[in-house]
Amino acid sequence: MSIHENLLGGPPPTHLPDDPGPRELLASGSTPADVAGKYPTSSLAWARLADEAYERGSVVESYAYARTGYHRGLDALRRSGWKGHGPVPWEHEPNRGFLRALHALARAARAIGEQEEYERCSQFLKDSSPTAAQVLG
Repeated sequence: MSIHENLLGGPPPTHLPDDPGPRELLASGSTPADVAGKYPTSSLAWARLADEAYERGSVVESYAYARTGYHRGLDALRRSGWKGHGPVPWEHEPNRGFLRALHALARAARAIGEQEEYERCSQFLKDSSPTAAQVLG
């Protein structure tokens, strides 16, 4: 038996392919807006834009950025074989952009009073990665 075998019979974890470009640019000090412009499919760049907007009190803008990152992440997950459910482990660093965007979408939805969206996204985050839900709060 493989150490990574899913004993619960559910779908295997989805691991997005690594795309270090956006991560490296952000780490080197590039703005999230510049990174999103250069890598528009990067959920991480959109999640960082959502975080910046939220921190300055622009929650509607944060919601829009988070939704973009969320949808870009869903596209990437589907291309990686994800069928709409199953683990998306936080421990696999390339998954973190999507998980951060999902968290940011839940947070912004709550801030604008969209309770059903907040609950849906919060549960989706917990179902995808309990670790991400804990780390991101």
